[in-house]
Amino acid sequence: MSIDESGHAAGVMSRRERLRVETSREIKTIALRQLAEGGPGAISLRGIAREMGMTARAIYSYFPTRDDLITALMSGIAASLAQALTTATNAVPATDPGGRLLAWGQALRQWALAHPESFRLFYGRPIPGYQPPVDGPVDQTARRVCRELTRLVAAAWPHARHLQPDDTSWSDLHPEYVAKIQADLPNVSPAAAALALRVWGRMHGLVALEIDGHIHPVAGNPAALHHAEMLDLIRSLGLA
Repeated sequence: MSIDESGHAAGVMSRRERLRVETSREIKTIALRQLAEGGPGAISLRGIAREMGMTARAIYSYFPTRDDLITALMSGIAASLAQALTTATNAVPATDPGGRLLAWGQALRQWALAHPESFRLFYGRPIPGYQPPVDGPVDQTARRVCRELTRLVAAAWPHARHLQPDDTSWSDLHPEYVAKIQADLPNVSPAAAALALRVWGRMHGLVALEIDGHIHPVAGNPAALHHAEMLDLIRSLGLA
């Protein structure tokens, strides 16, 4: 068994380390509640410290700034979403591109319903005054999510190309998006990349409406409505 510099067995947290992890988790839980109750601008380190009975100095030892707290929140949210989408997609054989897209769309909705505040923080309006780190963990994980959906759509492209416009050029898309797609998936055509954006819009739009409470007043069964929309999307790509 290897021993780290503090004298503890490697991989085993000390009591102090466990308490730090638990306190950090509680801080983030309260921050998400602040978000749910007052919107993105309501997240306050001093408010969290008061609620937890901590001094401002103590809470700043966990998160020196509000931006650090928000970045930690966003990083955890992005990782959770990416893992849920990957797990659902990998449960379907690669030979079934329609089934994989359906699994991806359903996993997005299920994750959002289980974590509505996290969904709003990750995909909602920009947080006033927040400056995310450039190419930090949030950007990297969001890029992973985008890359995997584009990969799924690219796998469906041989079936979809006769049903979709094929006259898109790279100049029709945002240069930053183009650079990321070409770096991650160099064999994807501009038409397939544009189609991935339209697929994302349909998947995300209905979920966002449901999370914000706009679906329930008009749909008796939001799950059935979402399922029907995903099946229609898959059929529009020429997939079974």
